[in-house]
Amino acid sequence: MRNKIRLGILGGGGDSLIGVVHRIASNMFDRFQLVGGCFNPNPKENNAFAKHIGVPLNRTYDSFDILIEEELKLPVEQRMEVISVLTPNFLHFPMAKKLLENDFNVICEKPLTTTYIEALELEALQKEKQTVFAVTYTYTGYPMVRQMKDMIRRGVLGPVQKVDLQYYQGWINPIIHDLEERAKVWRLDPKKGGASCCIGDIGTHAFDMLEYVTGMEVKQLLADLNTLYGNNPLDVDGTVLVRMSEYCKGVIRASQIATAEENNFSVQIYGSKGSLKWEQENPNRLIYLTEDKPMQVLKPGHGYLSEFAKESSKIPPGHPEGFFDSMGNIYNGVAKALRNEKHDEGAYPTIHAGVRGMLFIEKVLESHSKDNTWVNL
Repeated sequence: MRNKIRLGILGGGGDSLIGVVHRIASNMFDRFQLVGGCFNPNPKENNAFAKHIGVPLNRTYDSFDILIEEELKLPVEQRMEVISVLTPNFLHFPMAKKLLENDFNVICEKPLTTTYIEALELEALQKEKQTVFAVTYTYTGYPMVRQMKDMIRRGVLGPVQKVDLQYYQGWINPIIHDLEERAKVWRLDPKKGGASCCIGDIGTHAFDMLEYVTGMEVKQLLADLNTLYGNNPLDVDGTVLVRMSEYCKGVIRASQIATAEENNFSVQIYGSKGSLKWEQENPNRLIYLTEDKPMQVLKPGHGYLSEFAKESSKIPPGHPEGFFDSMGNIYNGVAKALRNEKHDEGAYPTIHAGVRGMLFIEKVLESHSKDNTWVNL
């Protein structure tokens, strides 16, 4: 049996949502083995969590710096090959930078950093080191999103002329109206979350999805943000008009105060010959519309799908695949890259996607601060 890829994890301990997603995803294709990490800055809680998930304590480190120091003492064939960074946003840059400087491959949660300049620095370092670096825009791993990407790049829709993406959540609404509760949320703290809350957290998912499925880049944007209260420094809602080209335009709408919404992420792409619609809360349906035929509903696991979509499905048609599976497909893409195996260019979001995401955040903030004017990316 081939050797599994030795995985380390930073953060993601306790009841972390994203921690369990990464751990399950890494196991999905039997490509990775979690060998150690630093899951919590509190040593007692860190060790307790390591015991709980079965990670040996001799590879469970009290801090990130100790992890680097001790792992570098090990022979290359025993050392962690790739490390996942699942910490709050402000730690992404210093951790990813030091990992790259010491020749580790990296899987990093989004947003990549808290500033565009930091993102560019990481990208330059990654190019110098020639390491594998993935940024987990998780939704790109869904089979029907990959089917959408393949249909668009094969010209099935014709030239794309209109895009409409919405990402609505409501979880901040009960918090934002209470100043004390608001102060407890790190995503609303500029020192920890960065310069943006809503756009930085979920708006970047929509932006990345737009560029991922269309293969086009946003050239200009105009943004209008809402903080809801004058003493709340970060956006919790926003609307962004985008221009991909002179004749391809659209909108990205993101909100975390859309009362009672759960995770309402929808993607609509309109071409000259047809349209595609996908919803994250119903991810196993891709709606295909043309002028001359009834609505078609494409679903995972069927022979009529593209090879990229079919290889992203693990079970027969009719068995729902979801968020964990989507992340699993990204980890599988990283595994293929690490083992120099043939893989689709969309198999995992690269560091460039993370850099584009940071550029998007800063340009949205710039547009809003300039009285909602158009800015160039």
